[in-house]
Amino acid sequence: MTIQEKIFSLNSDLRYILARQQHVKNLPVLAKGDRLIVDALKRDGIYITNLSELGLGSTSQLLNAAHRLLPTMGTTQYNSSVNNPPEIYIVTDLPSFYDWGKEQRLLNIIENYLSLPVAYHGVHLRKDFANENQFATLLWHRDVEDRRVLKIVVYLSDVEAKHGPFEYVPLSYTSKNQLNYYRIQQQIHNTAGIDDEALNKIVPKSAWKSCPGPAGTVIFADTRRLLHHGTLRREERSTLFFVYTANPPKRPELCTHFWDNSYPRPNLNSESEEVKVGASVI
Repeated sequence: MTIQEKIFSLNSDLRYILARQQHVKNLPVLAKGDRLIVDALKRDGIYITNLSELGLGSTSQLLNAAHRLLPTMGTTQYNSSVNNPPEIYIVTDLPSFYDWGKEQRLLNIIENYLSLPVAYHGVHLRKDFANENQFATLLWHRDVEDRRVLKIVVYLSDVEAKHGPFEYVPLSYTSKNQLNYYRIQQQIHNTAGIDDEALNKIVPKSAWKSCPGPAGTVIFADTRRLLHHGTLRREERSTLFFVYTANPPKRPELCTHFWDNSYPRPNLNSESEEVKVGASVI
């Protein structure tokens, strides 16, 4: 990085800090239970709950739409001995999915966590398949779209160890005041991800946190702050991913795959209304 680039980066970070400080007076008021979610995210980078506890009004529409589409995914034959990429539908354009992600309670929680106005980028319906080898998001990584990237992961089926739960390293092992942080960053920079064997030499496997759960489990996770991955699986896993950043994000060009043509859209006549193009500014 050149001196000019370093100066630009420092100025950008300073503007970000000032913007967060100035936006504090505009943050929406939260109920006590929702404040607990924000506090956990600030402390741990993650909070796990379920759809019933959240109690959002549009949940039944969300689940009905998801379970109508899931049988159309993963219909081709695959072999776990080779790399099987996930099958992903962009469902951002479908109200049953998109509207759940913009429930005002969720947006208020996320805005309080980010301390900035929210950009809601969209929704992926995702089916992951059995794999014996780590590649892509099965490798340990951090997302880089913004300084904070809040993803909400909804399990649509029961997820046990054999289904490949979301897994992360607690922040206490990877904070910037530890050598681990720089060792991990260097490996990610060189390889775009870290496999289990390499990470175990930096952070022991006993410290990793797996997140199994029944269908309906909801994971709020800052996938920028948390080193995370999907674990190797022997059976399929079905999930929804909703993604949010500050508005605007640091790297908006990396956020487009939730609404552009990076992945296919389902053919669902009753859900044909398009609700947006591009990130939603909240």
